[in-house]
Amino acid sequence: MDLWKQVRILVAKEMKLEWRSKSALNSILLYVVSTVFVCYQAFNSVDSVVWNALFWIILLFASITAITRGFAQETQHRFLYYYHLVNPKALVLSKILYHALLMIAISLVAFVAYSTIFKNPIEDLILYFTAVLLGALSFSSVFTMVSAISAKTGNNSTIMSILSFPVIIPLLIVLIKLSRQSMLGLERAMSTNELLVLIAINVITIAISLLLFPYLWRD
Repeated sequence: MDLWKQVRILVAKEMKLEWRSKSALNSILLYVVSTVFVCYQAFNSVDSVVWNALFWIILLFASITAITRGFAQETQHRFLYYYHLVNPKALVLSKILYHALLMIAISLVAFVAYSTIFKNPIEDLILYFTAVLLGALSFSSVFTMVSAISAKTGNNSTIMSILSFPVIIPLLIVLIKLSRQSMLGLERAMSTNELLVLIAINVITIAISLLLFPYLWRD
């Protein structure tokens, strides 16, 4: 069985498991909507800078809740079962892809709820959604790999914080800057550097995941 066929099967498996339980997804969506409502009760109205910052803070904590459980919920028996059936690269790619799709869905719900409660100040929606899509993929690739490492250390939350902090902070800075430019309606050519940085972060993180995960897999 080739690599991409294994990835498709594993992503379909993740979706079926999520659809059967629904508890995790519902809790994340409840968190997103309730956080937006609390922000509205606390601020009532916000300017575009605060609007943008709050939106990415909500997505960051939603991604931590949604993604970091990716490998933590897998038992040793299930890992042993996977070991005899699939390529380790297919497993980590399927996790990244599934978490990216999950984050895109959560981001859309958050954006709709946020835009409904607060006035939408975005001038260039296409560029903003591009930032959201790249942000979803970035959160997915970073936290999936960190979750895999943490799972091998007994789900140590300290390890997760130490490993993810150096990547997430510059990533958030670039995402906020890019989305801020879209809110101001600046020419898209001015956002080229930020887009290239985000693409580079995703490529590097996914490449590192493909290189390191097979070694974690053997342990």
